[in-house]
Amino acid sequence: MNLRNVAIIAHVDHGKTTLVDQLFRQSGTFRDNQRVEERAMDSNDLEKERGITILAKPTSVEWEGTRINIVDTPGHADFGGEVERILSMVDGVILLVDSSEGAMPQTKFVTGKALKLGLRPIVVVNKVDRPDERIQEVLDEVFDLFVSLDATDEQLDFPVLYASGRNGYANEDPSLREGTLRPLFQKIVDHVPPPALEVDAPFTFLVTLLDRDNFLGRILTGRVQSGTVKVNQPIHALDMDGKIVETGRASKIMTFQGLDRVPTDEAKAGDIISLAGLTVATVSNTIADTSVSEAIQAQPIDPPTLSMRFAVNDSPMAGREGSKVTSRMIRDRLEREAESNVAIKVTESEDKDSFEVAGRGELQLGVLIETMRREGFELGISRPRVLFREDEDGKKTEPYETVVIDVDDEHSGTVVDKMNQRKGEMTDMRPSGGGKTRITFSAPSRGLIGYHGEFLSDTRGTGIMNRLFEKYGPHKGNIEGRKNGVLISNGNGEAQSYALGPLEERGILFVGHGEALYEGMIIGENAKTDDLEVNPMKAKQLTNFRASGGKDDAVRLTPPKKMTLEQAIAYIDDDEMVEVTPKKIRLRKRFLDPHERKKASRAKAAA
Repeated sequence: MNLRNVAIIAHVDHGKTTLVDQLFRQSGTFRDNQRVEERAMDSNDLEKERGITILAKPTSVEWEGTRINIVDTPGHADFGGEVERILSMVDGVILLVDSSEGAMPQTKFVTGKALKLGLRPIVVVNKVDRPDERIQEVLDEVFDLFVSLDATDEQLDFPVLYASGRNGYANEDPSLREGTLRPLFQKIVDHVPPPALEVDAPFTFLVTLLDRDNFLGRILTGRVQSGTVKVNQPIHALDMDGKIVETGRASKIMTFQGLDRVPTDEAKAGDIISLAGLTVATVSNTIADTSVSEAIQAQPIDPPTLSMRFAVNDSPMAGREGSKVTSRMIRDRLEREAESNVAIKVTESEDKDSFEVAGRGELQLGVLIETMRREGFELGISRPRVLFREDEDGKKTEPYETVVIDVDDEHSGTVVDKMNQRKGEMTDMRPSGGGKTRITFSAPSRGLIGYHGEFLSDTRGTGIMNRLFEKYGPHKGNIEGRKNGVLISNGNGEAQSYALGPLEERGILFVGHGEALYEGMIIGENAKTDDLEVNPMKAKQLTNFRASGGKDDAVRLTPPKKMTLEQAIAYIDDDEMVEVTPKKIRLRKRFLDPHERKKASRAKAAA
C-alpha cells in the first residue's frame, strides 16, 4: 500500500480539527450510520470543554489505495513542545490559515520548524465562506512569512487550496463554494513524498509521544525509521548518547485507523505505530533491533520560560475535599507528567514539601493543574515567575514574547497605554478591516502575567490576544504589578451576609454567604492599594430589642466574583497562593498568621 505521513499546522480556532472530521467522513473511515461527535480528535475532557487541541494525536485514513497518516497538532504556543517532536515523524505539512485572520504567531512558530526540516507545505486557506474573507491578502501574508523564515525557492512554490472545513469542500479556484475534499486528498498524494526509508536495514524507531495504558503499561508512539518490527521481536532502547536504557520485547504493535489503535503483527519503515513492552524507555529514546548501537538524533526542544511552585496544601481545610494530598503523591504525578511532556521540567525544593514546575506558559501549567485537580489532588500554587538567564557578558536577560492583538479601533489607545506600562514595545499597527486594528508588540513575559483579564475588561470582551515566545532579551527593570490590595479574613468560620453587606463598600467580594473561611484567606479585592484584615463572620445579635425603624432591612448582596483557575493564578501577588482542590479554588496569603506576614514583609523590605 502507498503511504503518506502528513501533519496539520494551524493557529487556535482556524478549523484544523473540524477539517480532520470531514477527512474521516469523506474517506469512509466511519460507517454511514455511525454516531460521531464533532471534533472527534479532541478526545480529552479539557479539549472538549475549551475547544482547543492540547495533545498531538496521530490518526490515519485510506483513500483510493493510499494510506494517509495524519497528525493533528495543538494550535496554542504553550503546547509547542508537542509539535516540535511530531515534525520528525512526517514527510509533509498542511498549513491551515483562516481566510480573515491570516498568518498568526503560532503559525509562524511551527512553520519555521517545518521549513528548517526541509518539509514542503501545502497551504489551505480555510473558512473561505466567511463574509469578512480577504483571501488574496492572506496569501500574500503567508508568502511574506515564508520569505522571513528563509524558505527555499522550492518551498516558496507552494500549492494552494481554498476550503471550508465545516462544509467539507476544497478547491483550487477561490470563487467556488461547493464540492468535496477530493482535491485535498489528491494534493496530499501528489505533493507529499512517500517515506524514503530503508526497509531492509535493521529496525529503528524514535519515540515522539508517550502514553500509559492500565493493561499494556507504557505505550511509545513514533515512526519506524528503518527496517521491520514483528510482535515479540527482541528490542532495546538507547538514549541520545547511544547507551542502552533497557532491553525487552515488542509485546504489542498497534497502527492507527480512524480514531482507534488497531493491533498488527508487523510494521515497516515509514509506518507510524504505537509499541508496548518496555517499562523505562521514554520520549526521544531510540527503540531498535538489538544489533543497533547508534541512536537517532532527536529534535532539540525549546526550553521552558515560566515556573510555578506546586506545594502541599497546608491550609486549615486541607484533606477535606481531595483524596491525594501528600508530597509523595504530588511528586509521582509530576514526574509522570515530565516524562511524557518534554516541555515541562520538575525540581524538588529542599524542604521536600514543594516542587518547582517549569513550562512554556500559564495555559500549559494551568491545564496541568486542572487535570490534577480532577484526579483528586489538593495543591497550593504560587504566582508564576519567569526564568531569567545570563548572557555572555554576565548581564541578566529575560524572556520576551511577540504579542499580536486584534481589537476594535475605539479600544486601541487603552491597549497601547496598558502595554507601555508593562514595558511592551509596539512593532507594528495596521487596520485589519471591519473596524478592527491589529497591533503587534514585543513585550517581556513578566509584564504579561495577569494582563489577560484586564485586557478583556478594557476591550469589553471583544479583543483577541495571541502570544508567542520570541527571544531572551535585556532585563527591563521593575514592572508594576497589581495596583489594588486585598481583603483578608481575620478568623475561621462561615461568611455572614450581615458582615459582608458593609464590606461591599470596601471593594469587590470573592465569597458569598455561608462559605467556609479561615484566617489568612483572601475574601475580596480592596478598593485601595493596601491589604485590609476584616471580619466577614460577624452575625447579627439576636436580642429582643426592636430595631428603631420598626423592621430590619434584609441584606441584599451583589453576587461574588468567582474566578477560574487561570484568572486566580494571574491575579495573585508574590506573597499569595491559590489553594486548588477538586471542589474549590480559594485565594490565600502564603503566611496565614498576620504576625508571620509582617515579619516576612519586613524581611523583604530589608533585603
